[in-house]
Amino acid sequence: MSLHVGDEMMRLSGMLRHQPTDKWIRGRLGGRLVVDSRAALLLWEPRRIVPTYAVPDSDVLADLVPAEPAPGSDEPVLHPGIPFAAHSTAGQSYHVRLGDDLRERAAFRPDDADLAGHIVFDFGALDWTEEDEPVFSHPRDPFSRVDARRSSRHVRIERNGVLLAESHSPTLVFETKLYPRFYLPREDITAEVLPSDMVTACPYKGRATYLSFAAGENLAWTYSDPLPEASPLTGLVAFFDEVVDVIVDGVPRKRPDTPLAKVMQDEFGVS
Repeated sequence: MSLHVGDEMMRLSGMLRHQPTDKWIRGRLGGRLVVDSRAALLLWEPRRIVPTYAVPDSDVLADLVPAEPAPGSDEPVLHPGIPFAAHSTAGQSYHVRLGDDLRERAAFRPDDADLAGHIVFDFGALDWTEEDEPVFSHPRDPFSRVDARRSSRHVRIERNGVLLAESHSPTLVFETKLYPRFYLPREDITAEVLPSDMVTACPYKGRATYLSFAAGENLAWTYSDPLPEASPLTGLVAFFDEVVDVIVDGVPRKRPDTPLAKVMQDEFGVS
């Protein structure tokens, strides 16, 4: 019997999972070390779609103060917008204290026997490096890859009947477990671009700035100075397929029904 790999990955997403990493992991608070580990794990709680770091107790350099658990989440998928403190597995939460600095519920000890002696940290509570390089947004998933491919497909981007962009030279980005994204040359944007202050970070591509239009705020993003491995995307513009209409070679694509669509509505005001 042949297995559908994507279906198997989704099945596993409901389980507590971990994977050792050989990378030297350090987490800092105000420039001071909180975590210094050469024996870290990448850990995914049930329904979490991105990993975080778990390290041996001996690699923790701050005080851990037992804390009452925060409310959990009944969301079917725990995307990065769901707080770290909303755990989906049993365990003990801790505040992290280093001198006068305190990060509430920024650490967690799962009850699972295979993770005994390990503490999981909230990525957003500390500044992290792998070896000597900073890590953005969340740790990279070793089972994910990002491929950028130049194409000659004809791509049109519309919103409520308004043409925003049209290109015959897109770059398609294929990322494991995610819908393909269409990155278009800036000169192929046909609508007037309005300013936006929003900035986000991706561990695979770097820091993104956003573009707004009369048809909607923060509909698109661009990487002006991406990470080296994402250099083919420099200056290109991608739109949120969740809230625009994408027509490829004359065929409208179905809008992806992803957790991101709800995040955009709740946090970014995009619908």
